[in-house]
Amino acid sequence: MHIKPLFTLLFAPMIFCQCSFSQPPQKKSSAHMDNTNNKNKVYSRSDKSKVVLSDEEWKKVLPEDVYYIARQKGTERPWSSKYEKFSDVGTYYCAACGNPLFRSDTKFESGCGWPSFYEPVTKGSIIYAPDNTAGMERTEVMCGRCKSHLGHVFEDGPPPTGLRYCINGVVLDFEKAAAADKKFKEENKNG
Repeated sequence: MHIKPLFTLLFAPMIFCQCSFSQPPQKKSSAHMDNTNNKNKVYSRSDKSKVVLSDEEWKKVLPEDVYYIARQKGTERPWSSKYEKFSDVGTYYCAACGNPLFRSDTKFESGCGWPSFYEPVTKGSIIYAPDNTAGMERTEVMCGRCKSHLGHVFEDGPPPTGLRYCINGVVLDFEKAAAADKKFKEENKNG
């Protein structure tokens, strides 16, 4: 019988593409949001208030690739993110609103093709929703501040959590630890 080879041919691709069903057209992705020179007035790395904008408002303030993933629940192509093999020390933020999401010390190489983390910065950084699209049962992860789609979480990660947050790099911004520390000291100089 040829059941095992047939099974492998039909279902192996599903195993390796569990995050990649919603692909945008081939485009060069923006490296990150340039929020110093941007129309996005809700972007803040310190404001913790919830962000509620209409779809049209988001469309005006986000680059097309960020909008596609963050607001339309798209997925970037595997191994296309500059953050996939990125190893600088610092913090990853939501590219749509600036909410801190993950620290670099929770990032690990999962081999899935997207930046992977085992724990968010805080429990409130991320919100979760069931996702039964593409014939699979998954858990979607969204920004806890603006509800932008980030990716999915799976229960096949490393200790201590056993979780793998599979995140689209397009919806991440990054700040090196030294830059964040310098900014913090400047902001708290008089206090």
